[in-house]
Amino acid sequence: MQVWRTMRDWARLPICLSDKIPFETVVNPAPITRKKTYELVADRLRQQIGEGRLVAGDVLPTERVLTGQLQVGRSSVREAFRMLESQGLIESHGSGVFVVAELQNPLNQSLNLLLSLDQSDLRELYEMRMLLEGELAALAAERRTEEDLGRMLTAVQEMRDGLESEERYIDADVRFHLAIADATQNRFALHMMRAIRELFHRALSSVYSIPGSPETSIEQHLLILDAIAGRRSQEARQRMQEHLLRVESDIERSFLPRHDPAVS
Repeated sequence: MQVWRTMRDWARLPICLSDKIPFETVVNPAPITRKKTYELVADRLRQQIGEGRLVAGDVLPTERVLTGQLQVGRSSVREAFRMLESQGLIESHGSGVFVVAELQNPLNQSLNLLLSLDQSDLRELYEMRMLLEGELAALAAERRTEEDLGRMLTAVQEMRDGLESEERYIDADVRFHLAIADATQNRFALHMMRAIRELFHRALSSVYSIPGSPETSIEQHLLILDAIAGRRSQEARQRMQEHLLRVESDIERSFLPRHDPAVS
């Protein structure tokens, strides 16, 4: 006869109608919340990847195809793609093409559980980006290839073309920073940046709505790109830090509460 010694052992047992242990001692009886449509779409794709029906390198069905097959809106498919990409399960190859990624990125879920991008989180996010991305820009200046420069330039051009579309602009902005991380030829750096991609994307939604900020970001990105192209590491670091400081300052002036010295 097998003896179960701990409640952890009991928790592994299936719950049947004949179980004598009260349900609440095994499972936390919290209310079950309904999932959003894009989460259900992501779950369906994640299941296919997990079961091996989609493997590394496979091209995912297009947004149009999935919209028809699953009978959901295109925005739900886009959000599902973005979620899976931020989790390192798929990667964008441009022009709306996504493929199953080679490696999973386990950092994403931990960071997303930790942060919800409230006021203090935004400050911490940009503080971390200052520490990380300044050095990535400097390293990219030393190691970049012509292909890396092409991806960065394409991203900046798409930012400019997407000024009237928040989604297009932000997607291109994120791709620019990921292209810099990729140019470092350091896999850890790239996975770190992918891990914060979803948080990064949500933060940029705030920046986009600030008058003049998107245009200024484009000009600063061009300065960063010029320094990287010229292999000027110190300048690349400085330009990136100036850019991040300016964005953080825009956010603080526009959204975060200010300390009023007149109020005691």
